[in-house]
Amino acid sequence: MSKEVIIIGGGIIGLSSAFYLQDAGYKVTVLDTTDMQQGCSYGNAGYVCPSHFVPLATPGIIKQGLKWMLNAKSPFYVQPRLSGELISWGLKFMKSATKEHVERSAIPLRDIALLSKQLYESWAQLPGMDFAYEPKGMLELFKTAENAHHAEHTLKDALALGLDTRLLNKAELQAMEPGADIDAIGALYFAGDAQLYPNKLMQCLLNWLQQKGVRLIGSQEVTGFITEGRVLKGVKTANQQYPADHVVLAAGVWSSAVAKQLNLRLPMVGGRGYSVTYEDAPYKVHHSIILSEARVAISPMDGNKIRFGGTMEITGVNAPPRMQRVQGILESVKRYFPAYDIPMPAADKVWYGYRPCSADGLPYIGNVQQYTNLTIATGHSMLGISLGAGTGKLVSELVQGIPASMDITPFHPQRG
Repeated sequence: MSKEVIIIGGGIIGLSSAFYLQDAGYKVTVLDTTDMQQGCSYGNAGYVCPSHFVPLATPGIIKQGLKWMLNAKSPFYVQPRLSGELISWGLKFMKSATKEHVERSAIPLRDIALLSKQLYESWAQLPGMDFAYEPKGMLELFKTAENAHHAEHTLKDALALGLDTRLLNKAELQAMEPGADIDAIGALYFAGDAQLYPNKLMQCLLNWLQQKGVRLIGSQEVTGFITEGRVLKGVKTANQQYPADHVVLAAGVWSSAVAKQLNLRLPMVGGRGYSVTYEDAPYKVHHSIILSEARVAISPMDGNKIRFGGTMEITGVNAPPRMQRVQGILESVKRYFPAYDIPMPAADKVWYGYRPCSADGLPYIGNVQQYTNLTIATGHSMLGISLGAGTGKLVSELVQGIPASMDITPFHPQRG
């Protein structure tokens, strides 16, 4: 008789975990508070990016963040509010924002991204798994001498990590994007990055899992657990109990609240991001693009779509959206692409979601001391899609008790 695994969370991390656990012979049930047709796994930039080996907590981010606090359209904003959890997270974040932490994080972030990319490439070969995967690489544009200097340091670090990276001057950049008039002095080109269409990826996964017999149960909020000592025997919702031999907590930004029901602490806050997607629009680029000074992402997707996204807004999950931040994204795009007159969309055309941000910028992936059959996988911040397939594989290995595909010590949920 196959063992029962309950996965809490139907985003990319939960569904990727279900993919590999089902393949390993487990009977899998995925629970989610939503219908699994929305959330952070849908509206993001769709990057698969080994280039993102620098965590959110970096030297200088606090000083820069304080400057951005005064600008409603800025890329980074922390809403001031009386919250013990936010204060605790902020203190841990500041403690982590060191050069040493950045250096320690580079290899594990590179390794999990490369693992994930390899797995996405294998998924793309499966029947019914067409999610517009395109390994074209990424361009990171810069407009200022300061960011050009920073790009030189990033190039050195990327090459040391074995990542295929080149520094482009203005003419070389323009040759990479001949159809767009670009106002930038140069760019980094990360040849090993890729792009996919998140909406298609999620639908492909849901269909695949359903066909394989995975139970996908939406509109189920976890209200408690059945425990016997250090063993979780089941998961409770408002109207149902689900027996479990193993539980995987992969509920994104809501993982902290669920973990509290087991007296576990996961230092995490919701970092809200926004995006706007246009179909058959006149805005044409060939590569994924990051506007380095503006912290804005441009994603050509699925042949006829382009998505503009960005901002990191640390706020409560029930706070109303701030459309000024969307306006800031579109204004930033025009500063780099002067010919792009992008109209401000109606509010119902704007997507926003909450990224689960750990205090040190690294995801939480691992088992915990208090329970013998609980695996945690959350806290991926802006890298949920990028690290999704790799995280699912690692979760499957943790549940099976077999050696992991990489060293996951830096991601331990109870690290110092």
